[in-house]
Amino acid sequence: MNFLNEITSRFPDAVSFAPGRPYEGLFDTEEIFGHVRRYLDQLTADGASADTVRTAMYQYGPTAGIIRELIAESLRVDEGVDVPPESIVVTVGAQEGMLLTLRALFAGPRDVLLVASPCYVGITGAARLLDLRIRTVEERDAGIDPTDLEAAVRAEKAAGRRPRAFYLVPDHANPSGSTISRQARADLLEVAARHDLLIIEDSPYRVVSPGTQQPTLKSLDRGRRVVHIGSYSKSVFPSARIGFVVADQQVLDASGAHSLLADELAKIKSMVTVNTPALSQAAVAGALLAADGRLSDVNSAAAEHYGEALRVTLEQLERHFPEDLRRTAGISWNEPRGGFFLSVEVPFVADNAALLRSAQGHGVIWTPMSYFHPDGGGERAMRLSFSYLSHKEIEEGIARLADFVREETARPAGPPSVPGGTA
Repeated sequence: MNFLNEITSRFPDAVSFAPGRPYEGLFDTEEIFGHVRRYLDQLTADGASADTVRTAMYQYGPTAGIIRELIAESLRVDEGVDVPPESIVVTVGAQEGMLLTLRALFAGPRDVLLVASPCYVGITGAARLLDLRIRTVEERDAGIDPTDLEAAVRAEKAAGRRPRAFYLVPDHANPSGSTISRQARADLLEVAARHDLLIIEDSPYRVVSPGTQQPTLKSLDRGRRVVHIGSYSKSVFPSARIGFVVADQQVLDASGAHSLLADELAKIKSMVTVNTPALSQAAVAGALLAADGRLSDVNSAAAEHYGEALRVTLEQLERHFPEDLRRTAGISWNEPRGGFFLSVEVPFVADNAALLRSAQGHGVIWTPMSYFHPDGGGERAMRLSFSYLSHKEIEEGIARLADFVREETARPAGPPSVPGGTA
């Protein structure tokens, strides 16, 4: 995303719908000190000596993490996911969790990673770093259709390859904003069971989205088919860089003995980041303790804020793109029920060149959807992130976007530039 960063720095006065960041107005600097203090007090209350507490905070710690018990309890009370703490590895953000999971699961050139398309670029980037083969499964309006996944699995097997895992964001996906139904979740698990497939579930937007959420795939998982990747970047704060992986699958280690997949992730992690910073874990632990594990309750105000930001964005799109214009020009957008993103279809190529014109001429920045299609696609769509902006900024930004879209729609058609460009 170097190009997006460059555009943002060149046009600091532009309204940017590009970053999928939490809203900074929800943060209180003093809370960090309270979180750490609360965790240290809990260690003392549990019988830890002053020397033990000091060592825990200042020294290298266990590779798998020091707050696994708290994470396990939070998953149990907040998500209905009942797993032992030893099946959890605390990671440096969800991104490290993805890299460790892929490195542990993929062993040879026949192994294939299936991903939803459009797809979060973090997983495809990690896969490319590891030289993994990727096959896409195209999203429909309601998200991933299990029959499409099964067709992709069968095609890969017919070609002599081994579909190893399928990655998706089932709730308020980045970048599309789609959420799959309860029935689709059950059907995905059945497909996984029939074809000896693992599902890598990444769902960071649930507790910061309004309304009742669908159950996680992991909470429905009875056959240990789901590797669940979690993140506290949205529900606590991103600079802590704390994520985790629930990997309760039984595997054979190098010696032929049975172990948990989490143990294999920890072995790999020990060669990558050694351990996750204890100070960051302490801050997140304090937040979990303050919430009695129920981050969904603590984030109710955040969920309301993001829900309102989504409502304002949709309201302004309706205002500036009336139905007759949408119909004649071919402009449309989806209406997610939560998360940080939505997608807008436009009648022109929304590439880097168009983004530059948008930022330079109209003071508004967005993300080309083509970035999120590993096999091509999305050339006439843009992702809008509304999470980082105030209502006033959203109103001004959509007005600027409407001016840009009208101007771009009236431009004479020319040869499109290469999708993705220099990003």
